[in-house]
Amino acid sequence: MSSQSPTGPASPVTLERMRWWDLEQVLAIESVAFPDRTWTAGQFWSELARVPESRWYGVLRREGAVVGYAGLNALPPEADVLTVAVAPTERGLGHGRLLMGALVEESIRRGVRMLHLEVASDNEAARMLYGSLGFVPSGRRRDYYGRGHDALLMTLRVPSGGEDG
Repeated sequence: MSSQSPTGPASPVTLERMRWWDLEQVLAIESVAFPDRTWTAGQFWSELARVPESRWYGVLRREGAVVGYAGLNALPPEADVLTVAVAPTERGLGHGRLLMGALVEESIRRGVRMLHLEVASDNEAARMLYGSLGFVPSGRRRDYYGRGHDALLMTLRVPSGGEDG
């Protein structure tokens, strides 16, 4: 995939499976993307220990550096998006859409029929992205991210491989 940065041409990004040696860079993005609810290294280690049985984690790289990541918990026929984050300097370049596409593809590969996620109700950019991908609101969790900070639940009916959906 090739993308453009706001200041001119950017080198392409590549999607790869997340490895333990990516965690330092992932945690740096995590602390900026989710400052009030940052996952710890231990939480990521625990998640990576469940790959490939029920988890899938990927990273986007540009020139060797991690610029985004995403994770999936798949227990067919359903799955949950566990996390999606893009480095602040890389936002607006389509990386979130690319990462979400990878999660949907992995869901299809695993035979998932329904893909769920939670998003902060005030995160308009993420809600718009998910809506554009076919996710629809399916509920709300009051105070999920702290008092006064609700989570909007969204669900995508995942097309099975070879069908139009």
